[in-house]
Amino acid sequence: MANNSLSKRIGLFIGPLLFFILYFLPFQFISNKGDLVLATALWMIVWWITEAVSISVTALLPILLFPLLNIMPLPDVGANYGSPIIFLFFGGFVLALALEKVNLHKRIALNIIKKTGTSPNKVILGFMIATAFMSMWISNTASTVVMLPIALSVIKLLTNDNDGFTKKDRNFALSVMLGIAFSANAGGISTIIGTPPNSVLVGLLENEYKIEISFLKWMLLGLPFSIILITIIYFVLVKWLFPNTGLNFNTSNTIINNELQKLGKVSPKEKQVLIVFVLMVFLWIFRSTINTLLPQLLLSDTTISIAGAIALFAIPHNIKKGDFILKWEDTKHLAWGILILFGGGLALAKGMSATGIVAIVADTIANADISIILIATLLIILMLFMTELMSNVALVAVLAPVVAGIAIGLELPILYLLIPVTMASSCAFMLPMATPPNAIVFASGYVKVHEMAKVGIIINLIAVVLLIGVFKFFVPLIF
Repeated sequence: MANNSLSKRIGLFIGPLLFFILYFLPFQFISNKGDLVLATALWMIVWWITEAVSISVTALLPILLFPLLNIMPLPDVGANYGSPIIFLFFGGFVLALALEKVNLHKRIALNIIKKTGTSPNKVILGFMIATAFMSMWISNTASTVVMLPIALSVIKLLTNDNDGFTKKDRNFALSVMLGIAFSANAGGISTIIGTPPNSVLVGLLENEYKIEISFLKWMLLGLPFSIILITIIYFVLVKWLFPNTGLNFNTSNTIINNELQKLGKVSPKEKQVLIVFVLMVFLWIFRSTINTLLPQLLLSDTTISIAGAIALFAIPHNIKKGDFILKWEDTKHLAWGILILFGGGLALAKGMSATGIVAIVADTIANADISIILIATLLIILMLFMTELMSNVALVAVLAPVVAGIAIGLELPILYLLIPVTMASSCAFMLPMATPPNAIVFASGYVKVHEMAKVGIIINLIAVVLLIGVFKFFVPLIF
């Protein structure tokens, strides 16, 4: 912890120091404004890596510095913080709040685990499927927090039997814990609202390049990728590294049933949230078809998201008592900081584009004699291993505009490079500090750092191979 606070203290001063060094340099790298954007980016990167202050506070720097330095007028900078994609994610956050408030997410998760069966490997698979499904709609942190106490109850069954906590028991506990964390990370890749980096990318594409990726189109690529990755993770855990053959326990079903009994019957509020949830997903998936049939509607993913959010605040549960599904006070649990972080990333990308930084990167790459597949591989590896050490949202915010410039330089459709590189930012499986799910299961006491790192490095390398496949075959096929 001391080292952590030391790096924060150093970062707090190094960030602005580097900014002022660049500001007062007697020569120019790019142009007057370009150098100022680079100086701002450097300050933001140092604070994001060291987390000297909250990463969301760092994301506010463009609002302060861009107008002061005459890089961009305040209304233009501010527009990035009110981008439609931010409201798409806001609606997603509100939906997640409602699912969590009425405990519907827990009921869905328990029913998935119940359906998969009671043999050890099936229980592991059940936890992984349930966690991944929840991560498609709510934050990966919330998904992990919901699953952890249920998983701990099942693991305790193994310690209370006659033979104590054997190696097979330990392998089962490890597989459950790592399965939950890794499925939470991988599950979010499948939807635009599943993990923040996806939304940063979609926002950048809309803001800068007027390219729109629909909810359905992302799912056509993201969902199969998540399913393949989670299947591989399952086999690596239970068939290769931590087999638990010969382990028998049937009482896990009792725990699941007890947890479901505690939830009681499906409440009217749960039914209301379920209807809104199903409607939102239906509209997201079939938006293009609906717009073709009813062109006057002009539905967008953001309008669907906001309509769902308003419905959750406006649908009365008991109109006489003024009881609604959600009240505004519930939004104190909403991740407002992430929304600001999106805005800061989009503002930084705008500054880099407007001052010619992206164009310079594009020209440099265009003149370099390197194969496209090698560049794609290096970018995927860079993103995937850097995300082990810093916030994946901040990383995408900084690197996505540069990757777009590289794609332009290679005369490649920018989606071909940007999508696999962005997906790589959610594939952090090696270290406890890489993602909140990793940290949560590490805190359970059943996972050691070297065990997570051993599995994580294998999954990371497999993810690199899968992402190269996404770059080469699947993105061109879908986009």
